[in-house]
Amino acid sequence: MTAPRTQRRPGPGFRVRLLRDRSLLLMTLPAVLLLVVFNYVPLFGLVTAFQEYDPLVGVWYSRWAGLEQFERLFSDPLFWGALRNTLYLSFVQLVLFFPIPIALALLLNSLISQRVKNFIQSVVYLPHFFSWVLAITIFQQMLGGAGALNQFLRSNDIGTWDIMTDPETFALLVTAQVIWKEAGWGIIVFLAALAAINTDLYEAAAADGAGRWRRLWHITLPGLRGVIVLMLVLRLGNALTVGFEQLLIQREAVGHDTADVLDTFSFYYGIATNDYSYGAAAGLFKSVISLLMIWGANKLAHAFGEDGLYRR
Repeated sequence: MTAPRTQRRPGPGFRVRLLRDRSLLLMTLPAVLLLVVFNYVPLFGLVTAFQEYDPLVGVWYSRWAGLEQFERLFSDPLFWGALRNTLYLSFVQLVLFFPIPIALALLLNSLISQRVKNFIQSVVYLPHFFSWVLAITIFQQMLGGAGALNQFLRSNDIGTWDIMTDPETFALLVTAQVIWKEAGWGIIVFLAALAAINTDLYEAAAADGAGRWRRLWHITLPGLRGVIVLMLVLRLGNALTVGFEQLLIQREAVGHDTADVLDTFSFYYGIATNDYSYGAAAGLFKSVISLLMIWGANKLAHAFGEDGLYRR
C-alpha cells in the first residue's frame, strides 16, 4: 500500500512577497536605476556604428551605412596597432598582476596579530582611492627624468634612465602602476574566501603532521580555487579594457604607437575627430570580442569542474 502523496503548500503570492520585501527592493532600486541608465540605455547608441551619424540631425535621420564603418576599421593599420597593444598589455598584466592579490591575501592571512593585519590592509588599500593623475605623478617624481631615481644615478656618476618615456619598458611601467594602485584592493575577495575555509581542516592536517606548505597546497589553494577561476574569467572578459585614463595621460610621453589601445583609439579617432560612427564601430568590436572571451573562459572553467560565472 503506497503512502499518500503530500501536496506542496503554495508559497506566498507576488503581492505578499512584494509587501514583505519592499524594504530590500527600495534599497536595491538606486543600484538598478544606475545600471539601467549607464549600462543599458547607452546600448541604443550602438546603432550609430552602422550609420554615418550626424549629431545635428540625430540617429533617426542619419544616413544608414551598413558595414562601411567596419570595413574602414579593419583596413586601418592604426586599429590593428591599437588591438595589438591592447592584447600585449592585457597579457603582461594577466601574468604579472593577477597573482599579486592572491599572494598578498595569503601573506596577510598568515599574520597572527590582528592589529598588524589591519594596519597593512589599510596601507595597501589606500592607493586604490588615488586618481590616476596623482598615481602617475608619484611615479613621475620617482622614475621620471628629474625624479629621485635619476637624481641618485647622477649623484653617483651613473647614466640616467627616464623610464616614464621609454617605449621599450612601457608595458612593465603600466603594470607596475596597476599593481601599486589596485593590488591591495584586489585582495578583498580572496580574504573573504580565505575566511570561509573551515579552520577544522587546518587543525586536522596539523595533527596529522602536515607542515605549513602542505596545508597551503592541500587546503588553502583548493579552498581558493573557485574564487580564483571566477576572477580569472572576469579578468579575461575584461581583457580588452585596459586603463583608459591611465594610458590617456601617458600617451604623449611614449607616443601613440606604444600607448594606443582600443579605448584610446575610439576616443582619438572617433569622438575627438567628430567621427562618432567610427568610434562606435571600434567600441562595438571590442564589446563583441570581450563577450566571446568571457563566454569561452566560462566554458573552460566548466571543463575544469568549476562553476565560473554561472552553472551549467
